[in-house]
Amino acid sequence: MKQRTILREASIKGTSLHTGEEVHLTFKPAAEDHGVVFRRMDLYGKPEVRANVEHVTELVRSTTLTAGHAKVHTVEHVLSALSGLGIDNVLVELDASEPPILDGSSKHFVNLLQQAEPVEQKHDRKYFVLKEPVCVSEGNRSIIALPYDGLKITCTSADDRGIHTQHLSLDIDPETYAAQIAPARTFTIYEDIEELLKLGKIQGGSLDSAIVIKGDKILSKEPLRFKDEFVRHKILDIIGDISLLGMALKAHIVAVRPGHALNARLTAGLHEKLAAEKAGKKPAKEETKKIVAPNAKALDIRQILDLLPHRYPFVMIDRVTQIISEDELVAMKNVTINEPYFMGHFPGHPVMPGVLQLEAMAQAAGILMLRRVSSEGKIAFFMSADKIKFRQAVVPGDQLEVHVKLVKHRGMKIGVAEGTCKVDGKEVSSAELMFTIVDAAEEAGA
Repeated sequence: MKQRTILREASIKGTSLHTGEEVHLTFKPAAEDHGVVFRRMDLYGKPEVRANVEHVTELVRSTTLTAGHAKVHTVEHVLSALSGLGIDNVLVELDASEPPILDGSSKHFVNLLQQAEPVEQKHDRKYFVLKEPVCVSEGNRSIIALPYDGLKITCTSADDRGIHTQHLSLDIDPETYAAQIAPARTFTIYEDIEELLKLGKIQGGSLDSAIVIKGDKILSKEPLRFKDEFVRHKILDIIGDISLLGMALKAHIVAVRPGHALNARLTAGLHEKLAAEKAGKKPAKEETKKIVAPNAKALDIRQILDLLPHRYPFVMIDRVTQIISEDELVAMKNVTINEPYFMGHFPGHPVMPGVLQLEAMAQAAGILMLRRVSSEGKIAFFMSADKIKFRQAVVPGDQLEVHVKLVKHRGMKIGVAEGTCKVDGKEVSSAELMFTIVDAAEEAGA
């Protein structure tokens, strides 16, 4: 693949989301190896800020870059459009501290760049080809980069109440990005608006530029563009934030409840890997230390929490009732009306989301693989699911029996398991799961 820029300059104007300023933004062609650079036309000397993770300074509901006295806020949608379309070299001029929010997606930036006509250049595109996992976790949020020949993003989006849980996995190329990701709009929780205003944020926000979630209601000036628009926008933000690596990435990103701070930590970890690779160094790994309940035939919740990084409300296994062999176990989840996701799924007719049954199978499979490698300081990350089937609704009062069997593994890093969920002996869901084991010490890429 060759590097790409644009044939001609193109401009757009609008209101900034957080500052509320009117701003004009212009994309201009740039030479090979120039990268993406922002130029503040409103400041003396027209200072420039390079789009690189080393310049990230603020991550409160957006990504801010700083170089010297120059700052550029909320750059993620612009960066996402450039990266999603495979444009390597461009100068972005703006006459305020923040690009326009427009409709809250990157669709208008994509349209503008397509009008400017992306063109190939002489130099080859440089890729960072990931060779081993890099992961970051924080409470019940996590994001991991896995080796992959291309760029793939698998994301699960959910709020603290478990409402509007969405899951999507896509291979990213310019055509897929423009059609499936760019139109997805930013969103916020209604209860967060007052706090954001107190922080001096969203001064230019309105229903023209964002979707507002109020309980189980969606406030928007138009219908949702996708039934899973929220998770698509999370993927849009991930693409923008990881582009701060400064080089095209070949990896499979797997994210659970990501945000800009978590994305930036992953990008920083990838940047450290890249720097170490350039220097010819390989980060050290911790030694295996101890086995959790090595001869146990069952596991209680305390032993499960010793193995899994998940915490309330994302622990989907209450007990391992039977460890049949090192490759097979049976676990149990009590489904009660107190589960937070029943507040929105669905009021008056509560049903356990299928994606959480899938999560229960994944957590059980993670326990199985973690016991197989018999290690401390390891984390199991869900990579993908295949052959998914949902056969019957699971409701409050049901006891979910989760049966998983390891059918394939590559060394001690990656495993494939078959999983089924049953209620009263009847199968309610099933899937084939792939997951990976990484060192917790590598969370920040160290």
